[in-house]
Amino acid sequence: MSPLIVTLLLLTMVATSFLSGIFGMAGGMILIGVLLALLPLPQAMVLHAVTQMASNGWRAMLWWRYIRWRPALAYVAGCVVVLAIWTFWQYVPEKPLALLLLGVTPFLARMTPKGFQPNPENPLQCAGYGVICMTLLLGTGVAGPLLDTFFLGGGKMDRREIVATKAACQVFGHAAKLVYFGGIIEQAGQLDPVVAALAIVASAIGTTLSTRVLHAMSDGQYRLWANRIVTTIALYYVGHGSILLVAPQFSA
Repeated sequence: MSPLIVTLLLLTMVATSFLSGIFGMAGGMILIGVLLALLPLPQAMVLHAVTQMASNGWRAMLWWRYIRWRPALAYVAGCVVVLAIWTFWQYVPEKPLALLLLGVTPFLARMTPKGFQPNPENPLQCAGYGVICMTLLLGTGVAGPLLDTFFLGGGKMDRREIVATKAACQVFGHAAKLVYFGGIIEQAGQLDPVVAALAIVASAIGTTLSTRVLHAMSDGQYRLWANRIVTTIALYYVGHGSILLVAPQFSA
């Protein structure tokens, strides 16, 4: 990669890690779009996984006292099941279908009957969302909108617990994606270790800068803006996927 591309990627990583550090979302979706525009898919997936592991890992360390371990471990259990299946299956869905699925799932989660509303306090639901989110991660690179909707569905976690627990869940999810695309899928892109190291530093900087903003927000402000961001991202996925489905030439 040229110095200009590396600089652009690092600045993007700082900015997206800062955004994710506040809301625990959105940054990864923006970053994967930039990476796919600049790099081949295997390299984009591997670098995205490294960056997101660093961003979420540092976030989890900064807020480790607020991590709710029971839902996090149940989520990881669901992820492990999917990774084991995909290791043998190695299926990659068509891009339009994957985008539509990403966009629709948050709205479906909100439309479920009251007794079945997303509840991160329920271990079975956590494991189920782990299965779905890991499938989306391996198929599309991101699973943010659905995971965000799930954690916002319960009313008992405050903003710091949501951000910390989501970060712990995402560390494993992106680690599994790194293993899948970096070691299991044939002809996976080889990532420059210097670029990987710089990406980790950039992610840590953006995440650290975001902590004061999150502290200054109220839980009400956090949930209001988080829901708005989830809705915006989901609508983007639905629109983009629909365009690709109707006019496949736009996927080039």
